[in-house]
Amino acid sequence: MKLIFSLLAGLCLAATLLTGCQSLKVSPASVGNFSTRNNGYSLLHDLLAQQKDVSLLRFIKSEQPETKKLVKRIATASGAAATLLEKFAQDDTSIRLDDLRLPPAELATRAAIAATKQKELLSQTGDMFDLNLLLTQTEALSYAAHLATVTSQNEPQPDRARALANIGKDMENLEAAVLQLLLAKTEASATKGTKIMPH
Repeated sequence: MKLIFSLLAGLCLAATLLTGCQSLKVSPASVGNFSTRNNGYSLLHDLLAQQKDVSLLRFIKSEQPETKKLVKRIATASGAAATLLEKFAQDDTSIRLDDLRLPPAELATRAAIAATKQKELLSQTGDMFDLNLLLTQTEALSYAAHLATVTSQNEPQPDRARALANIGKDMENLEAAVLQLLLAKTEASATKGTKIMPH
């Protein structure tokens, strides 16, 4: 039971990270700013580290086969990206992965949203669980894509900047795949005359 709560807490927290997207917009004057760069690296690494465990939900919940396959892709890509960021930090000690500064009100709001989502996912099964799981992934992947792009714009080393931009593109592609699967499930539900409404 402890594993269930920790996995769902991480997943739900990852989904709520989208709420912080506005605070990380880059202005031309801040390009190359190490504070923004390190905050970006840290938030991105934290999110990816949580996302790499999302496929472990298969041990405690039963997703549909197509959902399970896509969630495994997300976990694999997130794990590889998190490892790459760790290598960057190992090779360059100026890169920090522990700079997770956020305003207190935002932290409290994220915690409240994560708790609500966790409760919903724990109580759901079947199509409803699949739908809400996929919805949390669209939020987390969108945030990861934007955060990787912002961090790349603040990374002065060209190879690392390109790698970050590529992580952003990978996350965008995965988000598009999740949206396609959501659309397919919605259409299938409409054909069957079944209503699937997320909480």
